[in-house]
Amino acid sequence: MMNTFDFRNSALPLLVLLALVVVPLFAGSYVQGVVVKMMAFALFAVSLNIILGYGGMASLGHAAFFGVGAYVVAKMSTSGVDSLWLQLLAAVLLATVTAAVFGLLTLRAKGAYLLMITLALAQVLWGVAYSWKSFTGADDGIPGISRPVSIFLWDLSTSSGYYYFVLAVFTVVLALTGLFVASSFGRALLGVRENERRMLVLGYPVWAYKYLACVLSGGLAGLAGALMAWQNGFVGPSYLSVAYSAMVLIMVILGGAGTLYGPVLGAFIIIGLENYISGITDRWVLILGLIYVLVTLFAPNGVVGLFAMRKKEGAS
Repeated sequence: MMNTFDFRNSALPLLVLLALVVVPLFAGSYVQGVVVKMMAFALFAVSLNIILGYGGMASLGHAAFFGVGAYVVAKMSTSGVDSLWLQLLAAVLLATVTAAVFGLLTLRAKGAYLLMITLALAQVLWGVAYSWKSFTGADDGIPGISRPVSIFLWDLSTSSGYYYFVLAVFTVVLALTGLFVASSFGRALLGVRENERRMLVLGYPVWAYKYLACVLSGGLAGLAGALMAWQNGFVGPSYLSVAYSAMVLIMVILGGAGTLYGPVLGAFIIIGLENYISGITDRWVLILGLIYVLVTLFAPNGVVGLFAMRKKEGAS
C-alpha cells in the first residue's frame, strides 16, 4: 500500500505557509517569481497526483491540460479580454473538456498502454501548437501576455500583488484537495487504486470514478497553466511537451505519490534545484535525473514516505 503520511499531525505545513506569506517582505521580484513558479507547478503536480497517487493511473500526457490552460489565457489576453474571471474560467473549462475527451479515449487501457496513449494524445496537441503559426505562433509561441490589473481591490500589477494572489489560490486548492481525499468519493477512488476488482464486486462504478478523477485533474492542471502564463507573459509549445509531462511525473514520485503534501514538496525541490543548478551548469537536467534515481532507490515512497519511515522507526 502506498504511504499516506502527510504531516497532518505536524506544524510543518503551517510553518511553510507562514514562510510563503513573508517571502515578499524579504525578497525581490526575482525570488518572488521563482516561488510563484514553485506554487504553480505544485498545483500541476497535485493535479497529476489525483489520478496517479489516488487513482493509480499513470500518465505521460498531463502537460496537455497544463498547456491548454496556458494557451487559452494567452489567446484571450492578446485578444483584448481583460477579465481575470473570464480568462480563468475559460482556461479551466477548456482544460476540463480536453481531459474529458482524453478520458474517453484512454481509461479502458492500463499500465504501459495507458502511458503510451496519453503520451500520443498529448503529442498531437503539441504538434498542433508547434505547427499552427497563425493561431499559436508555432515555435515562437505567444508573447505579450498581460495579466489582469486587479481583482476586486486586489492589485495584481505588482510582483508582490500577483504573488499573494497565487498563494491564495495555492492555499485554497490544497485545502479543497484535502477535503476531496477525505470525502466518500476520495476514499472510493483510493479503493479503486488498491483493488479495482473488489470495488467492482462491491458495486462501485469504477470507470465513472476514474473518469471523474481524470476530468477534475485536467481542470486543475489548466488552472496551473493559466497561473504560469500570467507569470511568464509568454506561452510556447514547451507547455504541452513530453518534457513537462515527465517533469511533473517526477515531482509527484519524488515527493510521494498518494500523499497530500508530497507533490508540493517534489515541485518545490525540482523548481528550486532547477533555478540553482542551472545557474552553475548547463547539465542540470542530468543532475536532477541522478537525484531522482537516488531517491527512487533509497526512498521508493518519495521524500514524504522517507519521513514516515523515520517517524515509525523513532516510535518503535
